[in-house]
Amino acid sequence: MSLHPDDLSALRPHLLRFARLQLRDQALAEDTVSDTLVAALEHPERFSGQSALKTYLIGILKHKIIDTLRSGRREVRLTLGGGGDEDGEAQSDIDAFDALFAKNGHYHTPPSDWGNPDRALERREFFEILQLCVDKLPAKIGRIFMMREWLELETEEICQELEITTTNAWVMLYRARMRLRECLELNWFGQKA
Repeated sequence: MSLHPDDLSALRPHLLRFARLQLRDQALAEDTVSDTLVAALEHPERFSGQSALKTYLIGILKHKIIDTLRSGRREVRLTLGGGGDEDGEAQSDIDAFDALFAKNGHYHTPPSDWGNPDRALERREFFEILQLCVDKLPAKIGRIFMMREWLELETEEICQELEITTTNAWVMLYRARMRLRECLELNWFGQKA
């Protein structure tokens, strides 16, 4: 299967958006996307067509982003906290989470039935809604969610990269998951959270 430069150009904006979210630096994101496209063009035989071209390119981009993050070439550092009380925020999140459950450990109100998740995942529209939901997340929360769930970085690596505590990372991941759950229930499953 051959790679056509026009097909790669059409996917560049999507790749760039993803790279910017992770790297937080326009120039670095553009360089990383360019490296991704060059890698695809240098070895077109590696694209067998068993997956979508977009999936193939994102796979390459993920590795390029991880290499960039690990190399320490970033100039902009994300700082969290801003003088806020992180321990107080963490405790309020824990309290809110605990309020979802009865003393016996079961949900007070179970999550709505999402039907057959395997079939839903196969639908392209689902991924479009999921992407919109991820895009709606606050930048810091969206970034840590993508680092953990998409780039599959370990928590320690994320904490080191973002210069945050493990507790703070888990709180942010919790917030991301809860917001994504609510967004998907409203926009995909058609039920109010």
